[in-house]
Amino acid sequence: MGKTTGFLEYSRKDGPVRPEEERIGDFREFHSLLSAGEQRQQAARCMDCGIPFCQAGVMIGGMVSGCPLHNLVPEVNDLVYRGQMSEAYRRLSVTHSFPEFTSRVCPALCEAACTCGLHDAPVTTKENERAVIEYAFANGLACEPVPAVRTGKRVAVVGSGPAGLAAAQLLNRRGHEVTVYERSDRIGGLLRYGIPNMKLDKSVIDRRIKLMEKAGVRFVVNADVGRNVSAAELVRENDSVVLCCGASNPRDIRVPGREAKGIFFAVDFLGSVTKKLLDTDFRKVPEELAKGKNVLVIGGGDTGNDCVGTCIRLGAKSVTQLEMMPKPPENRQTGNPWPEWPQVLKTDYGQEEAIRVYGSDPRLYQTTVKEFITDKRGHLKEAVLISLAPEKDETTGRLRMLPIEGTEKKVKTQLVLIAAGFLGSEDYVTKSFGVETDSRTNVKTAPGEYRTTKENVYAAGDMHRGQSLVVWAIAEGRNAAREVDEKLMGYTSL
Repeated sequence: MGKTTGFLEYSRKDGPVRPEEERIGDFREFHSLLSAGEQRQQAARCMDCGIPFCQAGVMIGGMVSGCPLHNLVPEVNDLVYRGQMSEAYRRLSVTHSFPEFTSRVCPALCEAACTCGLHDAPVTTKENERAVIEYAFANGLACEPVPAVRTGKRVAVVGSGPAGLAAAQLLNRRGHEVTVYERSDRIGGLLRYGIPNMKLDKSVIDRRIKLMEKAGVRFVVNADVGRNVSAAELVRENDSVVLCCGASNPRDIRVPGREAKGIFFAVDFLGSVTKKLLDTDFRKVPEELAKGKNVLVIGGGDTGNDCVGTCIRLGAKSVTQLEMMPKPPENRQTGNPWPEWPQVLKTDYGQEEAIRVYGSDPRLYQTTVKEFITDKRGHLKEAVLISLAPEKDETTGRLRMLPIEGTEKKVKTQLVLIAAGFLGSEDYVTKSFGVETDSRTNVKTAPGEYRTTKENVYAAGDMHRGQSLVVWAIAEGRNAAREVDEKLMGYTSL
């Protein structure tokens, strides 16, 4: 696949990125594509490797290696190399619902498993896919087919994040009447209000929603199922219901002073920023949320990084990011061989911007909060940090991070954002449908299946598998759609 000697002739080259000092002045996307000719060269680096781990999506060493969607990566890369972009789009569309989302926000599991990456830089598969889907939209190829025949079956999808949209897309293509219910004021779920605009421009979501509406999918916003929309009524009026509500129960920090004013869950903060931007058509930046404040972000993952980048754009005086675990190594260790996911240090866009603005990496490793301190009015003014030491649990074999007494230190902070992950689904939704949950509060199904303990009710995405990636949510939505279709029709062609 690709050019036989391409990986020897060409070095990896990523698309241009606006410099930090420029991009922190707005919320526009800052990563653009290479020229068509340059992208073809990058696709030419795809090797005829024999075993394309990039598209495997299998568990190796307890981690996923390759794409969970099983995208036909070498075939798409080969078509990009040959300049056959229309064919590349058709090939990519066989397995993928929304390349425009993952090509912007996915950590590229495909590239981590790329054979070329064993001794050199991996193929730019993520950017190749973005080039394909943007070409498709620019040239009128991107579409949602309108089913020629309707089955007469009705399906309700609860939640319009990546899992819900993927399930709705396939079920509508099959000919079922699909209605998507979203509790927020706009469609998109996590894509809309959990990911900042500079990472995923919301117009990218809107153009896909328009295509799905034209194809017959019905969207209902401000519909909080289990509260202002009856779960029992949805079950009664539809042949199937698919729950795709996400793992929207954030993990809290239980320390003295937690009730202080100025402490927010990261997802609520990010959503508030995006909503204010959208409500004013980006004419007004809600600087009042962080301007001049010393910000403390608790959590070192993608959401924590998004908080760092967002607060910089809002004019924060300083941003510090706490990470409980030890600092990862800069290079692969012998116990983490290819094609496992590389457990190495990653400096993302938010940290890059913090280094540029404040002069140092915002991350503090092996550190957590011991206490929050308020002023007389209850407003947050300081946080007491404490260092942590790793200790292996002899019973479970897991690494525990234990506080080191005597290492406490105070830092000034007026805004704390908790980005410590999510615990699972919200119980008001699961209880309203009467579905069982597991010990992690994820909706319970048989292994490898999506049917819940309630007849004709299915679950997919983070609500089903726990907090995960957008690409996994899309894969889950597609798989759940197949299972629903097979139950409704006796077989599935999806």
